[in-house]
Amino acid sequence: MSHANILVVDDERGIREQLEGILRDEGFSVAAVGSGEEALAALSRELFDLVLLDILLPGMDGLEVLRQARAAGHRTPIVVISGHAGAELAVRAVRLGAADFMEKPLALERVLVTVSNTLAAARLEQRLAVERGEEPVLTGVSAAIVELRRQILLAAPTDSRVLVSGPNGSGKEVVASLLHRNSRRAAGPFIAVNCAAIPAELIESELFGHLKGAFTGAVEAKRGKFELADGGTLFLDEIGDMSLLTQAKVLRVLQESRFSRLGGSQEVRVDVRVIAATNKDLEAEIAAGRFRQDLYFRLNVIPLNVPSMAQRREDIPLLVEEFLREFERRTGLHPKRVSGEAMRALQGYAWPGNVREIRNVVERLMIMVTEDEIGPEHVQPQPGGERQQWSGELTTLKEARERFERSYVEQVVHKCNGNMSQAARVLGLERSHFYRKLRALGLQPIDRPQATR
Repeated sequence: MSHANILVVDDERGIREQLEGILRDEGFSVAAVGSGEEALAALSRELFDLVLLDILLPGMDGLEVLRQARAAGHRTPIVVISGHAGAELAVRAVRLGAADFMEKPLALERVLVTVSNTLAAARLEQRLAVERGEEPVLTGVSAAIVELRRQILLAAPTDSRVLVSGPNGSGKEVVASLLHRNSRRAAGPFIAVNCAAIPAELIESELFGHLKGAFTGAVEAKRGKFELADGGTLFLDEIGDMSLLTQAKVLRVLQESRFSRLGGSQEVRVDVRVIAATNKDLEAEIAAGRFRQDLYFRLNVIPLNVPSMAQRREDIPLLVEEFLREFERRTGLHPKRVSGEAMRALQGYAWPGNVREIRNVVERLMIMVTEDEIGPEHVQPQPGGERQQWSGELTTLKEARERFERSYVEQVVHKCNGNMSQAARVLGLERSHFYRKLRALGLQPIDRPQATR
């Protein structure tokens, strides 16, 4: 983690200058102060990755600085330094939250090893805190999923940006997580941001961080997601919902690998691989003036498409069984099996909510069905009806509208035997608009060859 920001606290000017020189030569940003009071003030106005803190200071000593910093909620790793070494002092420092202890006189090698190890430990702790602790799995044997797994393994080892497209609930974050875990950045953090879930006025603070007092409510400094993902992968989910202003700032970070926190002027450099995802047709969004074309070109270096469940119906039994076993392990509920007739009913449903909807429905069946076997009477809707209803997850009006559109378009294409021109005419759409609509709904346009006379 070169370019980390380090605070040196020592009342001896010579030692401050020596440490500044050593650390700057290694590529770190360094600030130096001579008292405990100045140290606490610096911690309250700026974000540091590490503090080197002398114990013997005029006025407030280093142990008191350590105590007050932890009491104020500062989690920055602090290495204490003392010319009066002793096991008792080291134990007191560790009990107060010190990450390590160094004795004076300081040896160059010892300083660099301690700094490196402390920063590495902090990054590992951060990664473990962020990750869910679950191995992502792309379940399925369908041709679409087999091909997607192949593409992931080809793209993962590179640092190229990836744009993952697909309908809601299809597993775009799983794809992003697999790209990260199979990359050279796997030991670094994987940070996911749902751009659609964060209010427009807060998205910049979430991405770039802010300093104390940068805006109303900014009561303390905060690192943004770009900074937290340094050395790893940042996943920008639903990138199509990002405002044009924020798009411009993200574009600059992609171009220059640096940014400033809100309320600050100091530039922060980051080394981040960006993976973006969307359920929208970004080309249509560009045409409508809602998405920047230059950002699209930056993100869409490697395009990956996650199929809808309508394109991989043969995977439904595998997913149902996987989620049954998962909920058994997680809840301790009695194991259940799905009858053949019930499984056929599940395969006959359109699953507009995709993998997410299957997971929610299986969870409900595990809890609500008291018998050992899940039968067709437990599964709704029954296949074959013109109106398919489902008593599973509640959803927003926007998602419900998208589900209906996807289901209706699928039915029209099916009734037209895969003839895209005929389906477009039935729907009253121009062919080019119809293809854009298919992509936006996560459906694959495939023209079936016409019989020759």
